[in-house]
Amino acid sequence: MTKNAQLNEILGELQLSKKESDDISSIAVIGFGIMGQGIAHTIANAGIEVTVIEKSEKQLKKQMHALEDTLDYLINRWSMTKSEKRALLSRIHGTIDFNKAAESPIVIEAVDEIFDLKQKLLSKLDEICPPDTIIISNTSSLNLTKLASVTKRSDKIIGMHFLNPVPKVPLVEIVRGMKTSDDTFLKVKQLASRLGKTPIEVFEYPGFVTTRIIIPFLNESMHVLMEGVATAESIDTAMRLGYNFEYGPLELADNMGLDEVLAWMESLFHELGDAKYRPCPLLRRMVREGKLGKKVGTGFFTYDEYGKRL
Repeated sequence: MTKNAQLNEILGELQLSKKESDDISSIAVIGFGIMGQGIAHTIANAGIEVTVIEKSEKQLKKQMHALEDTLDYLINRWSMTKSEKRALLSRIHGTIDFNKAAESPIVIEAVDEIFDLKQKLLSKLDEICPPDTIIISNTSSLNLTKLASVTKRSDKIIGMHFLNPVPKVPLVEIVRGMKTSDDTFLKVKQLASRLGKTPIEVFEYPGFVTTRIIIPFLNESMHVLMEGVATAESIDTAMRLGYNFEYGPLELADNMGLDEVLAWMESLFHELGDAKYRPCPLLRRMVREGKLGKKVGTGFFTYDEYGKRL
């Protein structure tokens, strides 16, 4: 095949994939916590209907109220109008009926970063969804190939690692498992662009790109604090002003959720065995004490009900 023929073939695949992406009218999101809310918000903002699935009516109502509070905060900051809020919420449909996932051509799971939980979820989705449904895992560090091994559609299992806050961060890592097909990758890449994200292709490895690089940075910052070298405020000020970061490492960890950061460290330490991923004792203590960061109002810093630092 000539180079021109190869180029035309690739362009043809991209155009077909873009058309299929544009034809997607609904996406199911399983798990409506902080990440699930951000993903649903982003999808609805792109004009796509979203079915969000939670485990109980109580949890669903709680998380829907949390999303509405977030949108009200954006309205108060002049980042959104009331009519935009109504339009966005009109495209988000909550349910506790797990079988509703089978009605969408793409399903995104956004449950807690627990391997067994995600694997059981993928197995159940594989049973109820049509064979051509693409199943996306919003994992930040887990082995996608192992997750997909319990399904009969490893070629249609792929990772999309969104970063928090999802609506604001313009990046998404698209993670290919060992058996993820090129067709699945192209469709999801085009979907990411439709959602307003810059996608990067990542081949499976513990921590992918962003998590693997950021975790040692956060961990070392916590050690510096624990050893009394500087205060949390001084550490963050040094990194923000010295290296032009939007957030200092400790506030960034608070934004991510300290329990999530601990889970990532433990996963990477288990997979790679490198001491730079061994969780700082201070982090373990804070998680035990329930100081999980912005989502509970206290972590390395304190926050108001809208997540603004006090």
